Amino acid sequence: MGKERFLVTSALPYANGDLHVGHIAGAYLPGDIFVKYLRLKGEDVLYFCGTDEHGAPISIKAEAEGKTPQQIVDFYHQRMVEDFEGLGIEFNNFSGTARPPHHKLSQEFFLNLLKKGYISTQVSEQYYCPKCERFLADRYVEGVCPHCGKSGARGDQCDACGKLMDSTGLVQPECKICGTTPEVRSTTHWMLDLPAFVPRLKEWLSSKSNWKENIMKFIMGLVDEGLKKRAVTRDIDWGVPVPLEDAEGKVLYVWFDAPIGYVSSSVEYFGKTDNPDGWRDYWLNPQTKLVHFIGKDNNIFHAIFWPAMLMGQDDNYVLPHDIPANEFLNLEGDKLSTSKNWAIWIKDFLAEFDGELLRYYVARIAPEHKDSDFVWKDFQAKVNGELANILGNLANRVFSFGNKFFEGQICKSSELDDKATSVLQEAYALVGEMDENYQNYKVKRNAELGMNLARLGNKYFDETAPWKSVKTDKAQAEQSLYVCCELLRIFSVVYSPILPRACKRLANMLGIESEVTWQHAGSSQDKYVFSGVEPLFPKIEDDKIQAQIDKLKKSCQQEVENADNIPAIKKAISFDKFQEMDLRMGKILECEVVPKSKKLLKLTIDLGTEKRQIFSGISKYYVPSQLLGKSVVILANLEARKIMGMDSQGMILAVEGADGNLSLLFADKNISAGSIIS
Repeated sequence: MGKERFLVTSALPYANGDLHVGHIAGAYLPGDIFVKYLRLKGEDVLYFCGTDEHGAPISIKAEAEGKTPQQIVDFYHQRMVEDFEGLGIEFNNFSGTARPPHHKLSQEFFLNLLKKGYISTQVSEQYYCPKCERFLADRYVEGVCPHCGKSGARGDQCDACGKLMDSTGLVQPECKICGTTPEVRSTTHWMLDLPAFVPRLKEWLSSKSNWKENIMKFIMGLVDEGLKKRAVTRDIDWGVPVPLEDAEGKVLYVWFDAPIGYVSSSVEYFGKTDNPDGWRDYWLNPQTKLVHFIGKDNNIFHAIFWPAMLMGQDDNYVLPHDIPANEFLNLEGDKLSTSKNWAIWIKDFLAEFDGELLRYYVARIAPEHKDSDFVWKDFQAKVNGELANILGNLANRVFSFGNKFFEGQICKSSELDDKATSVLQEAYALVGEMDENYQNYKVKRNAELGMNLARLGNKYFDETAPWKSVKTDKAQAEQSLYVCCELLRIFSVVYSPILPRACKRLANMLGIESEVTWQHAGSSQDKYVFSGVEPLFPKIEDDKIQAQIDKLKKSCQQEVENADNIPAIKKAISFDKFQEMDLRMGKILECEVVPKSKKLLKLTIDLGTEKRQIFSGISKYYVPSQLLGKSVVILANLEARKIMGMDSQGMILAVEGADGNLSLLFADKNISAGSIIS
């Protein structure tokens, strides 16, 4: 039987922040485990990913930090590379969507769809934030879902009910950047004619009997409801330029160009080989099985939009074979929240623990069919109770006893007795069940079953009691150790997709130096020569876990502390006293950092009747580009005072939170400079 050919991808992580444990559970560990299993089976498999590097969030972060978008994506790309290495997640290529080859390929995808009549222009309504002075990408508008009434819905989709959204269909919309209620303005966009693909999508989806039932039901429901044309362009600066003369200033929408990153990562990979067109042997081969590992919030994009884009190309791209989307991973009973720092960041985890421990625990609680929960004490219990007490205990007993009584060399007897044969047959049955589970992405079940091999070994060791038989029948004692060595060897094969480094160490301790395949799990080895024996997994102490719990809860406790630290309201003043203050709106015309100062900005303010020079200690919170053109509140009749030898002619009003963060007060509408605040 010939090799099967697989293309495996994991969702492109967005390059504006670090990876957390929810990302790993959703798309990366399941994909890596599946690929490692396929390689054990000897299949022809390539695994591609890369950072998603376009879109408004990256532009905004760059502006806030006074950097270029490219600097932001390069920084987080490298951090993700390090995180994946720390967890033993291995891609054939990990690329990025801001690279020229990706831009070129994305533009080709767009032009092919346009040429075939699947893309047309349409004047559409879009949210525009007057305060930020920009059109807002759908994911930067939040409000109440008009379908289910839940808050927190985005401009493109509601996570609560999964419904797609018209970009201006939210109730009580707010700009996520500044909180302003956005306006609806007209703009011209290029639209993908999704309704034109419905017949082909339905025919293709009807063949997907292998998909998870909940995914298929959800996707077919959306298609049956009727798809709408969807914009593939955006009015932002950072992204893949639309390759048309009449589309100057527009870029391809990030949802459109991101999945093309799977292909461009493949092209980049083969471009480094002596077969630069080799990617075509995978992407254009109808026998290739294309498998996308994603979180459930990406279902629509991979099961509807992306297949339609592939169907509309000149080349016959292979369509997804499977999309084993996972549910969400919660944390200590609550939803992960990066804004509240309610997350376990991979960088922080790897600074304290072996990455194999995260692989093991996430595999044990994998959110395959429903949301699951990362709990620190449960993490400790499973590491100590299973990795250390079950697997580690069996390994320690075998190696210690074998070194003491057999000089670290264990040989197979000429004929195993019935009990030994029965134990090994039970192990082979587990191997067969795990083989089927890996094929069907049942990582959680295999993480449980594989540990049964170690349980089986401990039970057999106890029942045959080699510490007794070694005194009267050394051959019988050696048989006991041989069977346990076989179980450890089988474990090192079938569990290696989950714990690759630990299983490699275990195999080396058993004296196995050659590369193994899945077939080795169903065969036997005649002799073991122990080498470099060491503990597999030390136990985790209580204080180390408590430190993680305390660290996690600190962010929530900080909210309460902030409330307690809010100063009391000052003594009341008369209305006449208040009227003595001349508060006006001033427009910032110029802004620059003051040399040799760590916190001062020098601003030129238009007060309508005159221009003022004001110095403000806000450079820690704002870069000059963020403030130009903004209307702020000015105390205009404050006496001038010298700052670094120069006159400051007023004061900009700001609010300081209990957490020490500072925010200026901006007008949420266009207000004339010099307008009086009353």
